[in-house]
Amino acid sequence: MTRSLRSTALLAALLAVLPVHAALADTALTTVSERSGFLKTGRYDEVIALCDAFAKRYPDAVRCADFGTTPEGRPMKVLVVSKAGAFTPDAAQAQGLPVTLIQGGIHAGEIDGKDAGFLALRQVLDDEAAPGALDKQVLLFVPVFNVDGHERFARWNRPNQRGPEEMGWRTTAQNYNLNRDYTKADSPEMQAMLRLVNAWDPLSYIDLHVTDGAQFEHDVSIQVEPVHGGDDDLRKAGTALRDGVIERLAAQGSLPLPFYPSFVQSDDPASGFEDGVAPPRFSHGYFQLRNRIGMLVETHSWRDYPHRVQVTRNTIVAVLDLVARDGKAWRQQALAADARAAKLAGTPVTLDYKATEKARTVEFRGYAYTRTPSEVSGALMTRYDERTPQIWKVPLRDEIVPGLIVAAPKAGYWVPVAYAAQVAAKLDQHGVSYRKVAAAQAHATVEAFRAEKTSFAAQSVEGHQRLSVTGTWNPETQDLRAGALFVPIAQPKARLVMALLEPQAPDALLAWGEFNNNFERKEYMEDYVAEDVARQMLKEPKVKAAFEQRLRDDAEFAKSPHARLEFFARRHSSWDTRYQLYPVLRTDRAPR
Repeated sequence: MTRSLRSTALLAALLAVLPVHAALADTALTTVSERSGFLKTGRYDEVIALCDAFAKRYPDAVRCADFGTTPEGRPMKVLVVSKAGAFTPDAAQAQGLPVTLIQGGIHAGEIDGKDAGFLALRQVLDDEAAPGALDKQVLLFVPVFNVDGHERFARWNRPNQRGPEEMGWRTTAQNYNLNRDYTKADSPEMQAMLRLVNAWDPLSYIDLHVTDGAQFEHDVSIQVEPVHGGDDDLRKAGTALRDGVIERLAAQGSLPLPFYPSFVQSDDPASGFEDGVAPPRFSHGYFQLRNRIGMLVETHSWRDYPHRVQVTRNTIVAVLDLVARDGKAWRQQALAADARAAKLAGTPVTLDYKATEKARTVEFRGYAYTRTPSEVSGALMTRYDERTPQIWKVPLRDEIVPGLIVAAPKAGYWVPVAYAAQVAAKLDQHGVSYRKVAAAQAHATVEAFRAEKTSFAAQSVEGHQRLSVTGTWNPETQDLRAGALFVPIAQPKARLVMALLEPQAPDALLAWGEFNNNFERKEYMEDYVAEDVARQMLKEPKVKAAFEQRLRDDAEFAKSPHARLEFFARRHSSWDTRYQLYPVLRTDRAPR
């Protein structure tokens, strides 16, 4: 089938899901995309107009609100939708209604969610799809999260994506990738989103994307957590939502996947796929730490825009219908997970996950391909033949196990006063509970983490120089000045607390470079001074014996002048006892 014929067929498939009178619908409630036959997408002024138009047309069911302002001064719009009259967080909580937050345009070149969302919203409000769904939940619809990126509008912003004719840009005006920003929350946009999330506490957070990469027949992937990670019992709800959406999409003719279809080895289909649990810089890795459900929806960029909008619309309708049916029960499971999280003190908690080497062979709907050297780059390149569908039998590693397990502190974390303001700002962004302790804590018994090895990233990531450390928590006595923060582990967001404050967690504040200064050596002896100091210290029998033992046992140490001098520097009274000390402490006892 040629590309033009395929576009015609996909457009016909999309129009088939619309009611007969859709062509006569008030244009105030239709998008540029719908009116163009799903070949174009509108600019952000259309979102502003539609937000107001929906609220005017459905005054008993829709409210239009701003929840933030972008760095370039644009309003961030959310439609609050409910036929139960629950237009505030308090009203939703009073009625025990689950809240579903559906977000488009976090990567504004991947804009299917905006156009599909407005289409689905109109149909659901008119009970033409998922009838009655809005009686049993509150929908928060954010058509475009990355608003400034949306307005960086041009053709070919995503050259490996078929439509729309023009589109926005992946990153924000400040060049942040918002789907790397959930834990560090650098951007004003993410800080606004977290305020919205903290206020409404959505049960499910649906993040609408378009994946790219290889060419194949599968048109959408649905990934949800908790499924492999997070609270054990809440995984049942996450799995039910994922499987329910996949079942409905398959029944509508899609070819959905439950994993992200990215090859283990770039550009090599034979290498197969690896499933996993995303770290919390990503949306669907973040929300399971709050004991809520995160879903990543990825339509496939090589499908034409009409098809992608259709599949995204179908996904939204399926989510709303399933939450209407089971959301109250899932909400109770989420609240039970909150209660369990508040009792994690002293127990092992998984902070990162990995796939094992165990693989099974799956049949994957791809196309015939060749791998030959490129006359342009000289590299081995894969070329696909879309005229020839082919079943690939490839390995899938989908046995997921804990990668990093850390015992939760028995009481919580101390943040010394010098870092209190810095850390409190981050905790506030995430709605984490803490308190400032007015009285000094003299000779407090704590656990301290001193790094044995540090590794600074060679280049910046999202404006940060990331840091990884190895080491252990060990008992120490520390004096804590008045104004230090105490962060209790006994709270519903205990997993999120650990994800932020455990130094070896993949997206901890430390990992994003928030404390790099503490791992830079600032005081030292000149080598000629250190040589004289070392000779004096060797007169002490215990020091001499330890040095000679180290020379015999450690060949690398023996041949390193720097390591040999540092052996003595670390034993000298001038050694900086705060060097390599992580400036957050753990405690077994809460302060009074």
